[in-house]
Amino acid sequence: MIGSTLDFNAHQATLKPQSGLPTKLVYVGFFSVALLIHHWIAEGEFSSVLTMSAIFELLALSLLGIHVLSTGSVEGISAKSLQLEAIALASRLSSTTWLLGYLPLDASGDYLYQSFDAASLIFILVLLYHMLKVHRYNVTYDAENDQLSLTPFLTVCFVLACLLHADLDERPMFDTLWYFGLFLTSVAPMPYLWLMARSKTAMPALACHFIAVMAISRIMSGAYMWEAHEEFTCEPYFGEFNHAGWSAVGAHAVHLILLADFAYFYVKNLTKSGLNAPMEVTGTWMV
Repeated sequence: MIGSTLDFNAHQATLKPQSGLPTKLVYVGFFSVALLIHHWIAEGEFSSVLTMSAIFELLALSLLGIHVLSTGSVEGISAKSLQLEAIALASRLSSTTWLLGYLPLDASGDYLYQSFDAASLIFILVLLYHMLKVHRYNVTYDAENDQLSLTPFLTVCFVLACLLHADLDERPMFDTLWYFGLFLTSVAPMPYLWLMARSKTAMPALACHFIAVMAISRIMSGAYMWEAHEEFTCEPYFGEFNHAGWSAVGAHAVHLILLADFAYFYVKNLTKSGLNAPMEVTGTWMV
């Protein structure tokens, strides 16, 4: 009975608006780092938007970290989604840590870009440990609704990567792995949206901010892909159609389309209840 009461109290704590000070400090810190890198290290080069994207991905994960530390709960977090992100980051790092094909052309591509990706991967592994080990049998992890199978996503993304990859690394295996990571990131929100649609409770504010900031990260990298897609060289299947460049753009478009429904509820909740309020998600296309 005592254990059940503690679990219930922990669950209820995630539904209450939390102090916004730590969140605001994290936002200010990451924005400051991004601006410093863009102006001082990258010297304003447009390619640094890729590094900005990696910074914002780490920011999104930091928001989840604040949620876990401040509440002692993993309420509203999808382990399946984090697993897809971890595989995507590892696939990307397998190329960018020693090959030059998919790096920013400015100075931020000299280890900074890779360092932020590596930090994000470590952060995800720590979060997964808390979810699957520390909080596995705690009511705060909604394992019952976090059951979307990853096998179809992994299979389809790998097949597409084999068919549509560019040749910037001039090493087919690592070109494929980079594209595998790209496609996985585009569908990584699906388990999260599945969990949100089936949850019977309001989603914690920081869990929602995580998805929103990840979308900003994808908008940044998508802007670069749109600008540079013609440089993604490949052997065309049909005429001169650059399938590698357009598939990179398309992967980002898929990510944002998947989040369109979430964006409506997120903006509505933000304007109505503020930055720190939990969010009710009803009537989504995932239901």
